[in-house]
Amino acid sequence: MNYQLELDQILQKLSETQFRPKLLIHSCCAPCSSYVLEYLSEYFNITIFYYNPNIHPKEEYDRRVEEQKNLIKAMPLSSEVHFIEGEYVPTYFYQRIKGLEEEPEGGERCFVCYELRLQEAAKLAATEGFDYYTTTLSISPHKNAEKLNEIGEKFATEYELTYLPSDFKKRNGYKRSIELSKEYNLYRQDYCGCIYSKRDKIQPVE
Repeated sequence: MNYQLELDQILQKLSETQFRPKLLIHSCCAPCSSYVLEYLSEYFNITIFYYNPNIHPKEEYDRRVEEQKNLIKAMPLSSEVHFIEGEYVPTYFYQRIKGLEEEPEGGERCFVCYELRLQEAAKLAATEGFDYYTTTLSISPHKNAEKLNEIGEKFATEYELTYLPSDFKKRNGYKRSIELSKEYNLYRQDYCGCIYSKRDKIQPVE
């Protein structure tokens, strides 16, 4: 499935109208959201939903939240971007991934973590009447875009929503996120977020 092509088709249709849909974007971190905000703000009224109970330790979580807020304020986007912070309850993450602690980074444990975060985003999008929801996660070369889109569509069906398909690493999206990170002096973490990813740390691709 070419998720970028699907997204292109949606954006083309929107560009032919005056309608700016409401889009809820689950964000994993400021660097990953930078390109996504730059790319999609032309077409949507955006709210960033920061929900990442997987992040360890709390100090790391707090730092990433502040980076996200600061980036939203700093970027000169075509419309105001709103911000919602979800609950930070790490036990939700540990309960969901129980038994998968020794899974390799990028495997089944990560897929369960995708589900945890995307389900919460879908619930919020449904409650607040968003036209679309999506996630920044697909911008990472270490994240499985096919699985993310599969999960996103599953919850879209469950909560009667529209999931915005994506593979944001395409079209040099990941490269652009690095450029924007440097431009805005963003903190680029060297592990995904959870205690297990820190243990099995994968260095970001520069």
